[in-house]
Amino acid sequence: MGVMAGLRDRDRRLARRAIASGPRWVRQISPAVEEAAEHTKLWWAVAGAMAAVGGWRGRTAAAAGVAAMATAEVLSSCVVKQLYGRRRPPPEWVPPDDLRDRPDSSSFPSGHTAAAFGFAAAAAPVWPAAGAACGASALVVAAQRVHSGAHYPTDVAAGAVIGLAAAALARAVPRLLRRLVL
Repeated sequence: MGVMAGLRDRDRRLARRAIASGPRWVRQISPAVEEAAEHTKLWWAVAGAMAAVGGWRGRTAAAAGVAAMATAEVLSSCVVKQLYGRRRPPPEWVPPDDLRDRPDSSSFPSGHTAAAFGFAAAAAPVWPAAGAACGASALVVAAQRVHSGAHYPTDVAAGAVIGLAAAALARAVPRLLRRLVL
């Protein structure tokens, strides 16, 4: 078995195990996590709260988070998903209640995870405490995407990498623009 085939096999086994088992509390909070992360509602709400209560630092962290989140969404959903069509985990692995809201788009990468990691990673350097809370929430979103049967572990790993890259890009672009203008 080649390296890629071995990775694909481990990815499938890990996904099947995560979907079929896991702590009961994860399955109980999964619908709320999915609803909050859908259409980046959670991150827009967090950005609004940060801007409202955090002063200059909160507004700056919120703007950085939103910029990175939007960049991550575009990269994951409009670029990578279009280039790499991967089927989602088989329906027979997923509990019936989790199947009804499952998207039809490519499984690779996880756009929810990309947005979550992008927001958290961009906000963290500006407001570390808020960034840490967002980072913990991003990990919960990533785990939920696998546990619900919407994604394979490599989908969420790729989403996290895209989110981190989007955050780095969102931090770098203003500096680059200032250099060009000055």
